[in-house]
Amino acid sequence: MAYLEPADYTNYGLPAGTTADWITAATALINSYCRRPDLNVIQYTERLRVTAGAQTVRLSYLPLAPLTPATTPMVSLEGRYARPRRGEIPQEPLIEIAWAFALPGQWTSIDATLVDFDPNTGELTLPWNVLGLPFNEVQATYTAGLAAIGDDVKSACAQIVRNAQATPALNASMSRIDTMQIKYFSSSLIDETVQAWLNPYVANRLG
Repeated sequence: MAYLEPADYTNYGLPAGTTADWITAATALINSYCRRPDLNVIQYTERLRVTAGAQTVRLSYLPLAPLTPATTPMVSLEGRYARPRRGEIPQEPLIEIAWAFALPGQWTSIDATLVDFDPNTGELTLPWNVLGLPFNEVQATYTAGLAAIGDDVKSACAQIVRNAQATPALNASMSRIDTMQIKYFSSSLIDETVQAWLNPYVANRLG
């Protein structure tokens, strides 16, 4: 979905006759820079390692936001119990029970209502198991993105188009703008101003 509609063009400094291919190419460039398929609210699944001694993980795509009609961005969670070393478990005598049921190394569902999360930082705080077993890996399915595309993203889209139209190699007599061509000039099209607008939405990690 393009981040600027024709009705927005003049409001963000573009000629009313701007063709849709400029906006489509700029939108694709924004998604590539932000390392995500879309800035609108969509579903993601990530498998994350939990640092030893911690009960938190940080999701990559922000901000966390529910996808209507859901009321929470957390769709499902699974955790894999760690294989702890001696002295790492608060209730160490109970570890023998855990081993008897082969819990360490197994995946289990986590009640999403028991997980505390920050929608802006993407940090999840995981609950402890009744036996005191920590998780060493988590698989989270969640939704994230913008419920409405804001002025910052729209301004970035318009600025990329203006930068592209001012680039001689792109502003040739062409009926359509090739996405691969505009991608080639991404370093000059996404200037510092555009980066400042988009940086809050860049995924925290590659992949």
